[in-house]
Amino acid sequence: MLELKNVSFSVSNRFALQQINFSLAQGKHLAVIGESGCGKTTLLKLIYGLYDCDTGAISWNNTTVTGPKDNLLPGMPFMKYLSQDFDLMPFISVTENIQKYLSRLYPEESAARTKKLLEVVEMTAFAKAHVKTLSGGQKQRVALAQTLAKAPEVILLDEPFSHIDNFRKNNLRRKLFAYLKQENITCLVATHDPTDVLSYMDETLVLRDGKTLDHRQTLDLYNNPRTQYIASLFGEVNEVSKSWFDKSAQEGERLLLYPRQLKISGQKGIEVTIVKSYFNGNHWLVEVHFDNQTIFILADKKYTVGEKVRVDLKD
Repeated sequence: MLELKNVSFSVSNRFALQQINFSLAQGKHLAVIGESGCGKTTLLKLIYGLYDCDTGAISWNNTTVTGPKDNLLPGMPFMKYLSQDFDLMPFISVTENIQKYLSRLYPEESAARTKKLLEVVEMTAFAKAHVKTLSGGQKQRVALAQTLAKAPEVILLDEPFSHIDNFRKNNLRRKLFAYLKQENITCLVATHDPTDVLSYMDETLVLRDGKTLDHRQTLDLYNNPRTQYIASLFGEVNEVSKSWFDKSAQEGERLLLYPRQLKISGQKGIEVTIVKSYFNGNHWLVEVHFDNQTIFILADKKYTVGEKVRVDLKD
């Protein structure tokens, strides 16, 4: 189990991680989310041992994680950290970059493991290519395979798909997180992408200004966000007066509603004015105005600007 107890770390006079506490069981996947500059990358580096905590302690299965003060080469051997900067050797092949972390005493096992990892990151066709000839997304996939080659018990991924094309990203995610589950590897992912979080993460930790706002099972956190900030990390969200839809609501009561939780109805609900419709593939995101406020709703068709319609809660 990974445990953080009262962990604090000052990055500068202007920013610090403050009193971070959580635990994560072996084999579980945790998303670390929050706005840019909230401390996601710093937290992953602390967990890996690239920094020394100012206060508190980090441990993995009762082994204390130590930083540069105690290690000539920072970083714990049972953990691997994949940063947004790739640590690859440009003038050797993709295969050689991966195999440099595998035993040379067992060439057959090394070759089989390399083949498997190339399949996981979908780089089999580039096995013999020199890294210097690859695109940014391809290098990111090689770096990911290289990290997995080190057989970590814990893997820390910082925006692991940021350079990868959307058409390849979805399949790569499925393969990667299935592999990590199969190997019982504990995974922490710092990400801005809601798909990484909602589809693959068992738990989610929310940071803001270096502090923990929430830590829960991912679906519970998404379905029951405690603040507008938390809900907004998953996409558009409406914060509206509860009295719009419930006349018995107390003054000041508010609702947090994702666009999918509202519908354009026939006769019921509030009357709104259409501002714009945005096509998103299998639906339209419709922007409307009501009571001097902008609201977003999912709809199955485009509406005319200026049109009056009624909006109600979905059943």
